Amino acid sequence: MVNLEQLKSAIRDIPDFPRPGIIFKDITPILGNGQLFQRVIDHLADEAQKANPSKVVGIDARGFLFGAAVAYKLGLGCVPVRKKGKLPYKTIGSSYQLEYGDAEVEMHIDAIAEGERVVLVDDLLATGGTSGAAVNLVQKIGGVVGSALFVIELAFLNGREKLPPDVPVYSIVQY
Repeated sequence: MVNLEQLKSAIRDIPDFPRPGIIFKDITPILGNGQLFQRVIDHLADEAQKANPSKVVGIDARGFLFGAAVAYKLGLGCVPVRKKGKLPYKTIGSSYQLEYGDAEVEMHIDAIAEGERVVLVDDLLATGGTSGAAVNLVQKIGGVVGSALFVIELAFLNGREKLPPDVPVYSIVQY
């Protein structure tokens, strides 16, 4: 089990990054502490198992770190959702709104089979744009998102609202 106080104390606030007025939640101290990282992965893996997935979808870029580790722990395949133009094979894309413009994420068209259950894993749920786009990608190719798991959730930004109501959302730490 993850000690929430230890986890919260390991999350570093970086003011004015990537621009003035933003307080960035830095998870690199979690990654640098082997025991804490292991407990976070174990905790996410326990939550992931509840959805009975066959694959884990990790979102570019820090979601790759947590998603790949959860997939390894559970013996599942891992699917990367990347920023547009970063994947080498045929892709499907999904656009979403940012505070300062539009963005798009992509996934390989053969990454998930029709009806296959997956869990989505990322480090942070903020406004929900990227996560919502990732869910959209999975659903476009016929996959089923059993749950969306996050280490941190900035609840005051209401990111859960960007995810479909039938996708359970779980976060270890909420701010």
